[in-house]
Amino acid sequence: MSQRRLTVLVLAALAPLGACTDGYGTNGDNLGVPADLSYQLIPSGDPAVPDGIMLRWTEPADDRVSDYVIFSRGSVNASWERRGATTSSTFHDAGVPHLQYYVASEDGDGNESRGSNVITVDERNRLPAPSSIVSVSLDQAVQLSWPSNGRVADPGMFDYYRIYSTLYNLDTGICDDLRWSLEGTTVSEDFLVTGLPNGVPRCFAASTVSRDGHESAWSGARADTPRYDARNTFVDAFQAAPATSGFRFYDGTSRTFGLVTTGSRTDVDFRIEKRADGSLWFTPVRSDVKIALYSTSTVTDLTSIDVAPLRSAFSATAIEAVPGYAYVFEMSLADGLHYGAIRVTHTGVDYVIFDWAYQSDPGNPELRRERGSVAGGV
Repeated sequence: MSQRRLTVLVLAALAPLGACTDGYGTNGDNLGVPADLSYQLIPSGDPAVPDGIMLRWTEPADDRVSDYVIFSRGSVNASWERRGATTSSTFHDAGVPHLQYYVASEDGDGNESRGSNVITVDERNRLPAPSSIVSVSLDQAVQLSWPSNGRVADPGMFDYYRIYSTLYNLDTGICDDLRWSLEGTTVSEDFLVTGLPNGVPRCFAASTVSRDGHESAWSGARADTPRYDARNTFVDAFQAAPATSGFRFYDGTSRTFGLVTTGSRTDVDFRIEKRADGSLWFTPVRSDVKIALYSTSTVTDLTSIDVAPLRSAFSATAIEAVPGYAYVFEMSLADGLHYGAIRVTHTGVDYVIFDWAYQSDPGNPELRRERGSVAGGV
């Protein structure tokens, strides 16, 4: 991302700021003066190059005022320039703003009042960027969250966060710098990005915006890939109900995700089998399907299942289905390796209920990503 610099002089070098009297006005000393001039920058995504500045002021109670004239200058040593005029009590100055502004009233004869207070675009109001960002892969969505360091640095100056995204190249580990776009804004330290295509990796980043519109630098980029999922899938044991004992994460023939079908099919990913002691087991069926226990302890939710284990952890050996535990399947398809995750929520006498997720992006082990920043992008 381009990082052009906006030159702002150190405020210690500024002249004392009060009502401005050295503008272009003439014969308007008794004309009502605008008061309480304030500003708000318009963020652009580049902290050093805002899209513009919005000025606001309180209009004087003077019927002779026909419009307002805006003056600005790029440094404290430069001469004031007439920037524009408006009949309202606001003014939008597009592009990179000047350092200082003031406003004067004008009557129908062109007489100008004394100047309002002078505002200075103060870079010291810029807040810190979120120190990190984490994500949870969801079905056609990604949940983002970050620490509150930007807000708590100056709660009275904090306004909101901006969230950005772009495409991510999984093979090179680089964000596409040419396609960053704004996803939205929020006042909380979390944001749900929806309407995303499953299996398409994206990068995400967030910035902090102050009440006067100064945007921070961006957080480090976070890569995540939405994936298909579902809750409370019911699959019977093969010995009790063969017709509903098989499961396939993705069935290419019917183009169905999370297909529950007969366990006698040779093309299912696994079926549930009941052993003589009453225990229920995930049994891989296709020769190119392997399974691994995700962790040696229970997980709280399907979204707790992170990146797939190393390939050496997978085998074709059946694993017992135990409530609260998570399992990851590795499947070799025509377009490459795919991964699926399961968290068992309940086991009955002859059935298993589980939540599942499937990563449709080939070769992508990401079932929920919460890792370090990726290369490129910010």
